[in-house]
Amino acid sequence: MTHVLTEVPEVLLMGPGPSAVHPETYKAMSVSTLGHMDAQFIDIMDETSEKLRSLMNTKNAVTFPVSGTGSAGMEATFVNLVEPGDRVLILVNGVFGTRMTDVAGRLGAEVDTIEAEWGTAIDVAEVKKRLGEQAYKIVAVIHAETSTGVRNPVAEIGALVRDTDALYLVDGVTSLGGMPVKLDEWGVDAFYSGTQKCLSVPPGLAPASFSDRAISAIENRKAKVPNWYLDVSMLSAYYQGKSRKRSYHHTAPINMIYGLLQGLALIEDEGYQAVYDRHRHVHERLVAGIEKLGLSMVVDPDYRLPNLNAVTVPEGVDEAAVRQALRNKHHIEIGAGLGPLAGKIWRVGIMGHTARETNVDRFLGALTEELGA
Repeated sequence: MTHVLTEVPEVLLMGPGPSAVHPETYKAMSVSTLGHMDAQFIDIMDETSEKLRSLMNTKNAVTFPVSGTGSAGMEATFVNLVEPGDRVLILVNGVFGTRMTDVAGRLGAEVDTIEAEWGTAIDVAEVKKRLGEQAYKIVAVIHAETSTGVRNPVAEIGALVRDTDALYLVDGVTSLGGMPVKLDEWGVDAFYSGTQKCLSVPPGLAPASFSDRAISAIENRKAKVPNWYLDVSMLSAYYQGKSRKRSYHHTAPINMIYGLLQGLALIEDEGYQAVYDRHRHVHERLVAGIEKLGLSMVVDPDYRLPNLNAVTVPEGVDEAAVRQALRNKHHIEIGAGLGPLAGKIWRVGIMGHTARETNVDRFLGALTEELGA
Protein backbone atom coordinates (compact mmCIF):
# COMPACT_ATOMS: atom_id res chain seq x y z
CA MET A 1 0.00 0.00 0.00
CA THR A 2 1.31 3.47 -0.91
CA HIS A 3 1.82 5.82 2.03
CA VAL A 4 -0.26 8.93 1.35
CA LEU A 5 2.22 11.32 3.02
CA THR A 6 5.44 10.27 1.30
CA GLU A 7 5.68 13.63 -0.52
CA VAL A 8 5.64 15.83 2.61
CA PRO A 9 9.14 17.31 3.05
CA GLU A 10 10.77 18.12 6.38
CA VAL A 11 10.39 21.88 6.76
CA LEU A 12 12.15 23.99 9.42
CA LEU A 13 9.23 25.76 11.07
CA MET A 14 10.34 29.30 11.91
CA GLY A 15 7.02 31.06 11.44
CA PRO A 16 4.48 32.22 14.03
CA GLY A 17 3.47 28.59 14.67
CA PRO A 18 3.45 25.69 14.58
CA SER A 19 7.00 25.17 15.80
CA ALA A 20 9.30 22.19 15.32
CA VAL A 21 8.23 19.08 17.25
CA HIS A 22 10.78 17.16 19.33
CA PRO A 23 11.32 13.54 18.18
CA GLU A 24 10.42 12.28 21.67
CA THR A 25 7.04 14.02 21.39
CA TYR A 26 6.34 12.36 18.04
CA LYS A 27 7.30 9.05 19.64
CA ALA A 28 4.94 9.63 22.59
CA MET A 29 2.07 10.41 20.22
CA SER A 30 2.54 7.07 18.46
CA VAL A 31 1.90 5.07 21.66
CA SER A 32 -1.23 2.90 21.68
CA THR A 33 -4.46 4.80 22.22
CA LEU A 34 -6.32 4.20 25.47
CA GLY A 35 -9.99 4.83 26.15
CA HIS A 36 -10.80 8.32 27.41
CA MET A 37 -12.30 6.88 30.65
CA ASP A 38 -9.51 4.31 31.15
CA ALA A 39 -7.98 4.49 34.64
CA GLN A 40 -4.46 4.72 33.22
CA PHE A 41 -5.47 7.57 30.94
CA ILE A 42 -7.02 9.40 33.90
CA ASP A 43 -3.62 9.17 35.60
CA ILE A 44 -2.06 10.66 32.46
CA MET A 45 -4.60 13.50 32.49
CA ASP A 46 -3.84 14.20 36.15
CA GLU A 47 -0.10 14.26 35.51
CA THR A 48 -0.58 16.57 32.55
CA SER A 49 -2.65 19.01 34.61
CA GLU A 50 -0.08 18.97 37.40
CA LYS A 51 2.76 19.75 35.00
CA LEU A 52 0.69 22.58 33.51
CA ARG A 53 0.13 24.05 36.98
CA SER A 54 3.86 23.94 37.59
CA LEU A 55 4.74 25.65 34.30
CA MET A 56 2.01 28.26 34.80
CA ASN A 57 3.04 28.88 38.42
CA THR A 58 -0.47 28.40 39.76
CA LYS A 59 -2.38 26.36 42.30
CA ASN A 60 -5.62 26.59 40.30
CA ALA A 61 -7.46 23.28 40.59
CA VAL A 62 -9.21 23.84 37.27
CA THR A 63 -6.20 23.63 34.97
CA PHE A 64 -6.50 21.37 31.93
CA PRO A 65 -6.02 21.21 28.15
CA VAL A 66 -9.09 22.32 26.19
CA SER A 67 -9.69 19.99 23.24
CA GLY A 68 -9.03 22.44 20.43
CA THR A 69 -6.40 24.92 19.28
CA GLY A 70 -5.50 28.20 21.00
CA SER A 71 -8.58 29.86 19.50
CA ALA A 72 -10.72 27.31 21.36
CA GLY A 73 -8.94 28.42 24.53
CA MET A 74 -9.92 32.01 23.81
CA GLU A 75 -13.52 30.97 23.19
CA ALA A 76 -13.56 28.88 26.37
CA THR A 77 -12.44 31.70 28.65
CA PHE A 78 -14.85 34.25 27.23
CA VAL A 79 -17.89 32.02 26.76
CA ASN A 80 -17.73 30.86 30.38
CA LEU A 81 -17.21 34.28 31.94
CA VAL A 82 -19.20 36.69 29.74
CA GLU A 83 -22.95 37.18 29.90
CA PRO A 84 -24.98 39.64 27.82
CA GLY A 85 -24.55 43.18 29.08
CA ASP A 86 -21.29 42.54 30.95
CA ARG A 87 -18.81 45.38 30.54
CA VAL A 88 -15.46 44.11 29.29
CA LEU A 89 -12.21 46.03 28.72
CA ILE A 90 -9.91 44.59 26.06
CA LEU A 91 -6.39 45.88 25.50
CA VAL A 92 -5.66 45.76 21.79
CA ASN A 93 -2.35 46.08 19.94
CA GLY A 94 -2.58 43.37 17.32
CA VAL A 95 -4.66 40.70 15.61
CA PHE A 96 -5.41 38.66 18.70
CA GLY A 97 -6.59 41.55 20.85
CA THR A 98 -8.89 42.41 17.95
CA ARG A 99 -10.11 38.81 17.92
CA MET A 100 -10.86 38.99 21.66
CA THR A 101 -13.03 42.04 20.94
CA ASP A 102 -14.96 40.13 18.31
CA VAL A 103 -15.47 37.09 20.55
CA ALA A 104 -16.69 39.17 23.52
CA GLY A 105 -19.01 41.19 21.29
CA ARG A 106 -20.60 38.05 19.87
CA LEU A 107 -21.46 37.04 23.44
CA GLY A 108 -23.35 40.29 24.01
CA ALA A 109 -20.72 42.04 26.11
CA GLU A 110 -20.47 45.83 26.27
CA VAL A 111 -16.90 46.05 24.99
CA ASP A 112 -14.51 48.93 25.61
CA THR A 113 -10.97 48.91 24.24
CA ILE A 114 -7.66 50.59 24.85
CA GLU A 115 -5.66 50.47 21.64
CA ALA A 116 -1.95 50.89 20.99
CA GLU A 117 -0.19 51.17 17.67
CA TRP A 118 0.72 47.74 16.29
CA GLY A 119 4.33 47.05 17.22
CA THR A 120 4.10 48.94 20.53
CA ALA A 121 3.05 47.79 24.00
CA ILE A 122 -0.12 48.65 25.91
CA ASP A 123 0.30 51.85 27.95
CA VAL A 124 -0.12 50.96 31.64
CA ALA A 125 -0.97 54.57 32.51
CA GLU A 126 -3.93 54.47 30.11
CA VAL A 127 -5.17 51.28 31.76
CA LYS A 128 -4.90 52.85 35.21
CA LYS A 129 -6.86 55.89 34.06
CA ARG A 130 -9.63 53.80 32.47
CA LEU A 131 -9.99 51.53 35.51
CA GLY A 132 -10.41 54.63 37.65
CA GLU A 133 -13.27 55.83 35.45
CA GLN A 134 -15.24 52.64 34.78
CA ALA A 135 -15.97 49.31 36.49
CA TYR A 136 -15.53 46.15 34.44
CA LYS A 137 -16.33 42.48 34.87
CA ILE A 138 -13.30 41.44 32.82
CA VAL A 139 -10.03 43.03 31.73
CA ALA A 140 -8.33 41.05 28.95
CA VAL A 141 -4.89 41.29 27.35
CA ILE A 142 -2.52 39.33 25.12
CA HIS A 143 0.75 38.48 26.91
CA ALA A 144 2.75 37.79 23.73
CA GLU A 145 1.11 39.36 20.67
CA THR A 146 1.98 36.92 17.89
CA SER A 147 1.03 39.31 15.10
CA THR A 148 3.60 41.95 16.08
CA GLY A 149 6.25 40.40 18.36
CA VAL A 150 5.28 42.59 21.34
CA ARG A 151 5.42 41.53 24.98
CA ASN A 152 2.73 43.35 26.93
CA PRO A 153 3.31 44.33 30.60
CA VAL A 154 0.91 41.76 32.06
CA ALA A 155 2.36 41.89 35.59
CA GLU A 156 1.93 45.67 35.83
CA ILE A 157 -1.59 45.51 34.38
CA GLY A 158 -2.46 42.67 36.78
CA ALA A 159 -1.44 44.84 39.74
CA LEU A 160 -3.94 47.48 38.60
CA VAL A 161 -6.74 44.97 38.00
CA ARG A 162 -6.17 43.48 41.46
CA ASP A 163 -7.38 46.74 43.02
CA THR A 164 -10.75 46.37 41.26
CA ASP A 165 -13.49 43.73 41.21
CA ALA A 166 -12.68 42.75 37.63
CA LEU A 167 -11.51 39.32 36.51
CA TYR A 168 -8.14 39.33 34.74
CA LEU A 169 -8.02 37.30 31.51
CA VAL A 170 -4.68 36.67 29.78
CA ASP A 171 -3.82 35.06 26.44
CA GLY A 172 -0.53 33.13 26.76
CA VAL A 173 -0.61 31.28 23.44
CA THR A 174 2.88 32.37 22.37
CA SER A 175 4.41 32.84 25.84
CA LEU A 176 3.82 29.59 27.76
CA GLY A 177 6.97 27.48 27.68
CA GLY A 178 9.19 30.18 26.17
CA MET A 179 9.11 32.88 28.84
CA PRO A 180 8.00 33.02 32.48
CA VAL A 181 4.25 32.79 33.16
CA LYS A 182 3.21 33.48 36.76
CA LEU A 183 -0.56 33.28 37.03
CA ASP A 184 -0.92 33.47 40.80
CA GLU A 185 1.67 36.22 41.24
CA TRP A 186 0.10 38.31 38.46
CA GLY A 187 -3.46 37.77 39.72
CA VAL A 188 -4.64 36.09 36.51
CA ASP A 189 -8.15 34.61 36.76
CA ALA A 190 -8.49 33.03 33.32
CA PHE A 191 -5.63 31.96 31.08
CA TYR A 192 -5.22 29.96 27.90
CA SER A 193 -2.38 28.93 25.62
CA GLY A 194 -1.73 26.60 22.68
CA THR A 195 0.40 23.52 22.23
CA GLN A 196 1.90 24.49 18.86
CA LYS A 197 4.11 27.37 19.97
CA CYS A 198 6.74 27.16 22.74
CA LEU A 199 5.48 23.79 24.00
CA SER A 200 6.56 22.29 20.63
CA VAL A 201 3.57 19.95 20.39
CA PRO A 202 1.43 19.80 17.22
CA PRO A 203 -1.63 22.09 17.20
CA GLY A 204 -4.74 20.63 18.79
CA LEU A 205 -4.89 21.50 22.50
CA ALA A 206 -5.29 24.75 24.43
CA PRO A 207 -3.92 24.52 28.00
CA ALA A 208 -6.19 26.64 30.20
CA SER A 209 -6.49 27.62 33.84
CA PHE A 210 -9.27 29.22 35.90
CA SER A 211 -8.90 30.75 39.37
CA ASP A 212 -11.35 30.15 42.20
CA ARG A 213 -12.78 33.64 41.52
CA ALA A 214 -13.38 32.71 37.90
CA ILE A 215 -15.02 29.41 38.86
CA SER A 216 -17.27 31.27 41.32
CA ALA A 217 -18.32 33.63 38.52
CA ILE A 218 -19.14 30.66 36.30
CA GLU A 219 -21.13 28.94 39.05
CA ASN A 220 -23.14 32.12 39.68
CA ARG A 221 -24.07 32.88 36.08
CA LYS A 222 -27.64 33.99 35.43
CA ALA A 223 -27.91 31.51 32.55
CA LYS A 224 -26.10 28.39 31.39
CA VAL A 225 -22.87 28.73 29.46
CA PRO A 226 -24.16 28.99 25.85
CA ASN A 227 -21.49 26.65 24.44
CA TRP A 228 -21.95 23.05 25.64
CA TYR A 229 -18.59 21.76 24.39
CA LEU A 230 -16.60 24.45 26.21
CA ASP A 231 -18.66 24.62 29.42
CA VAL A 232 -16.01 24.54 32.19
CA SER A 233 -18.53 23.45 34.81
CA MET A 234 -18.85 20.18 32.89
CA LEU A 235 -15.28 19.95 31.62
CA SER A 236 -13.88 20.24 35.14
CA ALA A 237 -15.96 17.24 36.22
CA TYR A 238 -14.12 15.24 33.55
CA TYR A 239 -10.60 16.61 33.99
CA GLN A 240 -10.71 17.43 37.70
CA GLY A 241 -13.36 15.08 39.06
CA LYS A 242 -13.18 14.18 42.75
CA SER A 243 -10.95 11.21 43.45
CA ARG A 244 -11.06 8.88 40.42
CA LYS A 245 -14.75 9.41 39.67
CA ARG A 246 -14.97 11.31 36.39
CA SER A 247 -18.05 12.40 34.48
CA TYR A 248 -18.01 11.64 30.78
CA HIS A 249 -18.11 14.80 28.71
CA HIS A 250 -16.43 14.22 25.35
CA THR A 251 -13.86 11.90 23.82
CA ALA A 252 -10.59 13.63 24.56
CA PRO A 253 -7.84 13.61 21.90
CA ILE A 254 -5.90 10.88 23.69
CA ASN A 255 -2.68 10.89 21.68
CA MET A 256 -2.52 14.68 21.65
CA ILE A 257 -2.51 14.58 25.45
CA TYR A 258 0.31 12.03 25.33
CA GLY A 259 2.22 14.54 23.21
CA LEU A 260 1.48 17.42 25.57
CA LEU A 261 2.64 15.42 28.58
CA GLN A 262 5.88 14.59 26.79
CA GLY A 263 6.39 18.20 25.72
CA LEU A 264 5.91 19.40 29.29
CA ALA A 265 8.29 16.72 30.58
CA LEU A 266 10.99 17.84 28.14
CA ILE A 267 10.71 21.42 29.40
CA GLU A 268 10.78 20.23 33.00
CA ASP A 269 13.83 18.04 32.37
CA GLU A 270 15.77 20.87 30.74
CA GLY A 271 14.77 23.22 33.56
CA TYR A 272 12.38 26.15 33.24
CA GLN A 273 15.01 28.85 33.59
CA ALA A 274 17.34 27.05 31.20
CA VAL A 275 14.55 26.96 28.61
CA TYR A 276 13.85 30.68 29.02
CA ASP A 277 17.57 31.47 28.82
CA ARG A 278 17.87 29.39 25.64
CA HIS A 279 15.04 31.32 23.99
CA ARG A 280 16.61 34.62 25.03
CA HIS A 281 20.09 33.63 23.84
CA VAL A 282 18.87 32.36 20.45
CA HIS A 283 16.76 35.52 20.05
CA GLU A 284 19.82 37.69 20.65
CA ARG A 285 21.75 35.68 18.06
CA LEU A 286 18.96 36.21 15.55
CA VAL A 287 18.76 39.97 16.21
CA ALA A 288 22.53 40.34 15.85
CA GLY A 289 22.38 38.52 12.50
CA ILE A 290 19.43 40.58 11.29
CA GLU A 291 21.18 43.83 12.16
CA LYS A 292 24.41 42.64 10.50
CA LEU A 293 22.39 42.30 7.29
CA GLY A 294 21.37 45.95 7.66
CA LEU A 295 17.78 45.06 8.58
CA SER A 296 15.87 46.31 11.61
CA MET A 297 13.49 44.94 14.21
CA VAL A 298 10.01 46.44 14.55
CA VAL A 299 9.63 46.33 18.34
CA ASP A 300 11.51 48.35 20.95
CA PRO A 301 13.98 46.08 22.84
CA ASP A 302 12.18 46.62 26.17
CA TYR A 303 8.99 45.01 24.81
CA ARG A 304 10.44 42.61 22.24
CA LEU A 305 9.43 38.96 22.40
CA PRO A 306 12.26 36.41 22.32
CA ASN A 307 9.88 33.83 20.82
CA LEU A 308 8.42 35.78 17.89
CA ASN A 309 10.48 38.35 16.03
CA ALA A 310 9.09 41.02 13.70
CA VAL A 311 11.65 42.06 11.07
CA THR A 312 11.12 45.10 8.84
CA VAL A 313 11.16 44.22 5.13
CA PRO A 314 13.74 46.36 3.27
CA GLU A 315 12.54 48.95 0.78
CA GLY A 316 12.07 47.48 -2.68
CA VAL A 317 12.08 43.84 -1.56
CA ASP A 318 9.17 41.54 -2.47
CA GLU A 319 8.55 40.03 0.95
CA ALA A 320 6.27 37.27 -0.37
CA ALA A 321 8.85 36.20 -2.97
CA VAL A 322 11.51 35.91 -0.26
CA ARG A 323 9.22 33.80 1.92
CA GLN A 324 8.38 31.58 -1.03
CA ALA A 325 12.05 31.08 -1.87
CA LEU A 326 12.86 30.25 1.75
CA ARG A 327 10.12 27.61 1.77
CA ASN A 328 10.66 26.07 -1.67
CA LYS A 329 14.44 26.26 -2.00
CA HIS A 330 15.65 26.17 1.61
CA HIS A 331 12.73 24.33 3.28
CA ILE A 332 12.33 27.07 5.90
CA GLU A 333 8.97 28.59 6.82
CA ILE A 334 8.60 32.12 8.17
CA GLY A 335 5.45 34.22 8.51
CA ALA A 336 4.04 37.30 6.81
CA GLY A 337 2.73 40.45 8.45
CA LEU A 338 -0.97 40.82 9.24
CA GLY A 339 -3.37 43.76 9.27
CA PRO A 340 -1.61 47.13 8.95
CA LEU A 341 1.76 45.31 8.94
CA ALA A 342 0.90 43.11 5.95
CA GLY A 343 3.67 43.33 3.35
CA LYS A 344 5.86 45.31 5.72
CA ILE A 345 7.33 42.68 8.05
CA TRP A 346 8.47 39.09 8.30
CA ARG A 347 7.57 37.17 11.45
CA VAL A 348 10.32 34.81 12.52
CA GLY A 349 9.47 32.31 15.24
CA ILE A 350 12.11 30.73 17.47
CA MET A 351 9.78 28.82 19.73
CA GLY A 352 10.33 25.65 21.70
CA HIS A 353 12.38 23.00 19.88
CA THR A 354 12.95 25.49 17.03
CA ALA A 355 14.93 27.77 19.37
CA ARG A 356 18.37 26.41 18.50
CA GLU A 357 21.50 28.23 17.31
CA THR A 358 21.84 25.94 14.29
CA ASN A 359 18.33 26.84 13.12
CA VAL A 360 18.97 30.57 13.40
CA ASP A 361 22.27 30.25 11.53
CA ARG A 362 20.58 28.23 8.78
CA PHE A 363 17.84 30.85 8.42
CA LEU A 364 20.28 33.77 8.37
CA GLY A 365 22.36 32.04 5.71
CA ALA A 366 19.31 31.43 3.54
CA LEU A 367 18.01 34.97 4.02
CA THR A 368 21.43 36.41 3.13
CA GLU A 369 21.39 34.40 -0.10
CA GLU A 370 17.90 35.48 -1.09
CA LEU A 371 18.57 39.17 -0.37
CA GLY A 372 21.86 39.01 -2.24
CA ALA A 373 23.54 40.57 0.76
